[in-house]
Amino acid sequence: MKTVLITGTSKGIGLETALAFGRAGYKVFATMRNPDKADDLKKIIKNESLDVRITKMDVDSDHSVQQCMNGLLYEFKHIDVLVNNAGIERHGSIEEMSMDDFQSVMNTNYLGVLRCTKALLPLMRKNKKGCIINIASVSGHIANSPLGAYSASKYALEAVSEALAQEVKPFNIRVAIVEPGIINTEMAADISVDGKSIYPHSKRLAGLFSASLQTPTPPTLVADKILEISESNDWKLRHPVGPDAEPFIAWRASMTDEQWVDWNATNDDDWYEAVQNTFGLDARLTT
Repeated sequence: MKTVLITGTSKGIGLETALAFGRAGYKVFATMRNPDKADDLKKIIKNESLDVRITKMDVDSDHSVQQCMNGLLYEFKHIDVLVNNAGIERHGSIEEMSMDDFQSVMNTNYLGVLRCTKALLPLMRKNKKGCIINIASVSGHIANSPLGAYSASKYALEAVSEALAQEVKPFNIRVAIVEPGIINTEMAADISVDGKSIYPHSKRLAGLFSASLQTPTPPTLVADKILEISESNDWKLRHPVGPDAEPFIAWRASMTDEQWVDWNATNDDDWYEAVQNTFGLDARLTT
């Protein structure tokens, strides 16, 4: 039986990914900071008799990661697939966000992935097999306010994943980067809440997310892609997921850096009109 360890499984994409692998016959180690908050996952596991073990692990902590990994490997000897999904989002202008928020985002979204990856790599390398799937984001290609801190963490994850793929391919270890667009999760809904920033970008992006979530893309779509990657023999590195993922990436790529800066620095009316013309979304928030 194949085994998979997934981080951040209490809700959203992580929860659906744990279920997708469990239903596919994997032995699943569903890790999270606080298993007491996993009531929904526990109910489904019980009702469907899935081989899913909920395990406590905080990817922000060296000790927690090592303790969890050592315990699982002592008992089960191998883990075939690692899905680095745990992530947090903090949004705001560079001026207004606290340093604590910047550090928290980078610690979870980037260093957390490194902690888990480094804990499993020696065994995967020894066994000459394994699959590491890192959940990045379209924001790993597009930097715009008020997601500067979040984008920075995802850019970093994209870069280190690309370097890792080069290092471990000779050992038959596959690395894949999953890049969701706007997915119907609590994280996306939080971005759609208008803040009180002195900068206009927060309200604009809130409107864009709110408009996109009117026709929501479910997290199951991302979970199914993660499972598909794990079961394939494909060495493709990047996998945009969702109807808006590739269009968003192409949108940014169609502009020079200077055009991108100018467009995001323009007045509200021109910005909203461009979003309407490009994506058919009315991002103007109504109260």
